[in-house]
Amino acid sequence: MPRDFLKDAQDHYDVVVIGSGLAGLTSANVLARAGYSVLLLEHHYQLGGMATWFKRKGGHIFDISLHGFPIGMKKSCRKYWTPEIAERIVQLDGIRFENPQFSLETTFDRDSFTNILVEQFGISLEVVSEFFDTARGMNFFDDQEMTTGELFERFFPGRDDVVRLLMEPITYANGSTLEDPALTYGIVFSNFMSKGVFTFEGGTDALVGAMKDEMVSNGVDVRIRCLVESIEVTPDRKVAAVVVNGRRITCGAVVSNANIKQTVFELVGEDSFDPEFVEDARAVRLNNSSCQVYIAMKPGASFEPCGDLLFHSEHHGFDIDAMLSREISSRTFSFYYPRTRPGSDRHLVVSSTNANFSDWADLSEADYEESKKDLCETTLDCLEQYVPELREIVEHVEASTPRTFQHYTRHLQGASFGTKFEGLKVSQKLPEQVQGLFHAGSVGIIMSGWLGAVNYGVIVANEVDKLMTPPASASA
Repeated sequence: MPRDFLKDAQDHYDVVVIGSGLAGLTSANVLARAGYSVLLLEHHYQLGGMATWFKRKGGHIFDISLHGFPIGMKKSCRKYWTPEIAERIVQLDGIRFENPQFSLETTFDRDSFTNILVEQFGISLEVVSEFFDTARGMNFFDDQEMTTGELFERFFPGRDDVVRLLMEPITYANGSTLEDPALTYGIVFSNFMSKGVFTFEGGTDALVGAMKDEMVSNGVDVRIRCLVESIEVTPDRKVAAVVVNGRRITCGAVVSNANIKQTVFELVGEDSFDPEFVEDARAVRLNNSSCQVYIAMKPGASFEPCGDLLFHSEHHGFDIDAMLSREISSRTFSFYYPRTRPGSDRHLVVSSTNANFSDWADLSEADYEESKKDLCETTLDCLEQYVPELREIVEHVEASTPRTFQHYTRHLQGASFGTKFEGLKVSQKLPEQVQGLFHAGSVGIIMSGWLGAVNYGVIVANEVDKLMTPPASASA
């Protein structure tokens, strides 16, 4: 008999959360703390969405993607998770850039970048200060017509080296381009510039494990290997139930942590929405995906510190098309030293490159495997510039592609960074279309990344609470 992953689950919950990315996990935890019965459903065998990990023979543990986030993550985790989780968020001091235009190391904060722009790039302090103040002053209600490219041209005309310094890390963080609204860049960039880049000490498995323990202690019913097939909506547009693993479970509200387009068109169906809303949802553009190469050294084998994050490129100037090309010219290396996982003697490296799903989607299996092999080999070749005799100490290498991310996360086209900016509007208007239907996920590059996901999960949980809590006049 196949295992019943819904064994002993209730027939009704106040809230069902679909997907266990950081937004889904946080929504579930906040709502359970508020006293609601919450069912969390994850189709994969472990939690985390893109914030997850995998293990390989020999005791190697790889974090998926590059986990760098602003200091605000510490505050959010302390408030909406636990002080213990917040205390394990530590700063990454060594952020390196190596490319034909410049070579430098930075703590990735405003003071460091100001010194670099003034002393190394020759920009006046007045211009640099005005740029930082402008970026920091941006908010969601600002004019959205100015693009990021226009913002840079205003302050640093003709300086593609400056654009590269300021833009390349943010593109790796959330897939943004020069054509995206400037405010989406300004908000994310300013968050990092306040104190620098941080990560979770101990690895993603430790973080997600601590989050699961906290959710369970608050009463969340956590279920893995549970694929939601549909969300049932009544004729008068109210959430009624979810169908998961063939079983119908009723609920008062649903928080979907799936892609917003999947939520509208696959889980619900366009007949439950106004035609204008459907048109807006259909027009939402998916963000790009990524390829990653996971490299583990032999137990006890080490190499000289190379920094924590290294932005490497052979290309001249910032070029999003070159960054997305299968002919890779730019990589970000994330170095994991024993201090990253206290108690471990392992050195690991994760290489990440932004990618187009279309470049990988239609390859034959033979071509696909050959392309992954080539990706691994060229990445090792590149990394040997920084870790001499690398191949002598490497024990395990493997690659993931947009196809990998689509398979494991079910994100449309393996979209690592969710949707473009217009996805946020559709996500926010979802409960206006169907009462009790909410979305918390990566929509619009403001919301990409760990900090954005956690905070959006909180915002949506609060909206659910408003719906589910009777007005004071009703209880009087």
